[in-house]
Amino acid sequence: MEQQATTGGWIEVICGGMFSGKTEELIRRVKRATLAKQGVQVFKPAIDNRYDEQAVVSHAGFSIEGVAVDRPGHMQYLLKEDTKVVGIDEVQFFSEEIVNTIEEMTKKGVRVICAGLDQDFTGAPFGIIGSLLAIADDVTKVHAICMQCGAEASKSKRIAGGDAQVEVGESDKYEARCRGCFLQD
Repeated sequence: MEQQATTGGWIEVICGGMFSGKTEELIRRVKRATLAKQGVQVFKPAIDNRYDEQAVVSHAGFSIEGVAVDRPGHMQYLLKEDTKVVGIDEVQFFSEEIVNTIEEMTKKGVRVICAGLDQDFTGAPFGIIGSLLAIADDVTKVHAICMQCGAEASKSKRIAGGDAQVEVGESDKYEARCRGCFLQD
C-alpha cells in the first residue's frame, strides 16, 4: 500500500515464512522512501547477527544500513526528529514492548514498516506478531517456494536445532514448506 495517513502515522506489516522475501520487501519500501527524500531509520533486533551486526541483510544479499537494538524502547531513544519512515526487520524477535513503541512512533506521524515471521517452526503465531497484525493499517503476506514440492510456501520447517521458539538460523536450520509438506514430517 505504501502510504501514510495525513494526520498521523501508518503501520505496515510484511509477514510470511522464511525465505519469502520479507526483508527484501522491507528494503524496497525503505529505499523508495529514501528516494522521496523522507527521513528514514532502520532497526533490527540485536539477536539477529546472521549476516551483519548492524545492517539489515536479506538471504539474497540485499542490504540497507541499520541499527541493532536490544529493546524496542531504544528505538524511541534513537528516533531522530526528522524521521518520517522507520523500518523494523525481524520484528517477531522483540518483546511485547514493540507494540507500544510502534504506536508511539505513529503518534509522531511516522510510517512504520515491520517485517517478520508470522508463524514459528510449529505453525503457531510467532511472539507479538498477532498483536501487530491486529493494529496494522496494511498487511502484506509474502510466500516462499516449498523446498519439497515447489508449491507456494507459507510455513517454516525447522530441520535442525532444538525446541526453543527463538532459534536464529538460515537454510542450515529451516526450509520453506507448503502446508501439505509441512504437515507430512
